[in-house]
Amino acid sequence: MRKNNKEIKDQSVITDLLHQCSIGRLGTVGKAGYPMVKPLNFAYYDGKIYFHTAQEGEKIEDIRRDSRVCFEVDLPIAYVRGYENPCNAEYLYRSVIIRGRAHIIADSQEKIFALQKLMEKYQPEGGYGDFQEEKLAITGIVRIDIEAMTGKEDLGKGKLREAVLKALKDKEHLPIIIERA
Repeated sequence: MRKNNKEIKDQSVITDLLHQCSIGRLGTVGKAGYPMVKPLNFAYYDGKIYFHTAQEGEKIEDIRRDSRVCFEVDLPIAYVRGYENPCNAEYLYRSVIIRGRAHIIADSQEKIFALQKLMEKYQPEGGYGDFQEEKLAITGIVRIDIEAMTGKEDLGKGKLREAVLKALKDKEHLPIIIERA
């Protein structure tokens, strides 16, 4: 990371961000060697990322060819408006970038475990019933074993930082808009 002062050093902040973000972006090495990025739903649990997918297609082909992947999430926290000078505008955020190895899961117990983690994240109130065998048979599950994980943030300075930290504490709908004083 170029600017060490932006690194998130508190692992619990990184973990919370992975639980909070709804969409992650998976980067794979494409067939022609170009990077491919795909948005997807995911669950983070015990140092691993899980997601579901079709059992065929570009993403799975890329993983079969080269298991090295990158995964990214970001949380836009605030936009600071810039008046009279566009350099006064700011974008305040938190993000996580992960490097790891993707594994296509065949074991039915691990598939069910991953799907339960996804359902707990996206439907925490429950009530979704049991997973049907015929659906499990056609659902692909991928686990990313994390090799490196870095968090980065820019929460502003002074009054801006105070406003951002308050918005996070109060669980305000993000991103907030801040008028520069």
